[in-house]
Amino acid sequence: MKQLSQDELYMQRCLEIATRGQGKVSPNPMVGCVIVHQGKIIGEGWHQEYGQAHAEVNAIQSVENKALLPQSTVYVNLEPCAHFGNTPPCADLLIKHQVKKVVISNTDPHPQVAGKGIDKLKAQNISVEIGVLAKEGLKLNRRFFTFFTKKRPYIILKWAETADGYIARENFDSKWISKPLSRMKVHQWRSQEDAILVGKNTALYDDPQLNVRDWIGRNPTRIVIDHYQKLSNELKLFDQKTLTICYNFLENKSLPKLEMVKISESNPYIALLQDLQQRKIQSLIVEGGAQTLKAFIKENLWDEARIFKSKNTFGKGLAAPHIHGKLTKQEQIMEDDYFEYQNHQAFEGLA
Repeated sequence: MKQLSQDELYMQRCLEIATRGQGKVSPNPMVGCVIVHQGKIIGEGWHQEYGQAHAEVNAIQSVENKALLPQSTVYVNLEPCAHFGNTPPCADLLIKHQVKKVVISNTDPHPQVAGKGIDKLKAQNISVEIGVLAKEGLKLNRRFFTFFTKKRPYIILKWAETADGYIARENFDSKWISKPLSRMKVHQWRSQEDAILVGKNTALYDDPQLNVRDWIGRNPTRIVIDHYQKLSNELKLFDQKTLTICYNFLENKSLPKLEMVKISESNPYIALLQDLQQRKIQSLIVEGGAQTLKAFIKENLWDEARIFKSKNTFGKGLAAPHIHGKLTKQEQIMEDDYFEYQNHQAFEGLA
């Protein structure tokens, strides 16, 4: 294993603390910041919640002796912002404190930043180094980068299948293929993503809530595809407790926490993703059913797949999808086998 340099070690710490913002900062990226003076960390911080202080602000606030900042190096996994949003530009803050050097993993793909933060720093004679642990930084903020470069959310497919390869019984019943610990993991994932999607049959036969119950975290926006509005208003998805979007071919209509959105029949999945992009939804987890999952796979509209395989068998039923990608993770979660795949094109054009 390659030994990390000092710069890489400090950047690894940035990435580590940045993950603490997962599920809390979207549509902003996850960012960590570490400030080093003469080989010693004197401050660190991370972006904790959307609309609140960025990582650089929190890191500088944590430094007890601000007089050390002009002789310090700031490590941050994403280029400091250069524009006024909910908070002032972080590049201006670093300039104000006359830091000696800034080390960055990735430039920011946001069109209001996109190198402008780096240019600001260099114009004030602050040394800037870019690309330290760039691949790791890209992976951490893959949702953010996908959103701005591919103009759509980062798409995660998720399903559980039996040992004999079925996702549900012939009557569409799929409860319960996976074990309780695996299902708890799914609720953790829901808390980390912006939106969750199911097709009409899953909504009809499972009547899912699609919220976060076995974990602490925010509920994702719920999405259902019901082309001809056949679903009953009595389903849990339409309880108007959590924002739900129903994509259909018939009408646009807005109710409290419930939106009916008409999309094109010629390419409904592209239209759906374009609408989500307009809504600043950066990540989407597709939980079923079989037809919907297979449609996303057929259109090659997926970045990551998370699959549980149980020891249960159905004998017959609805066949699970087949995925072709790079196996990136395999582990056992109690009695379930878990597999994680990455689309071969997932990171193309993001850097």
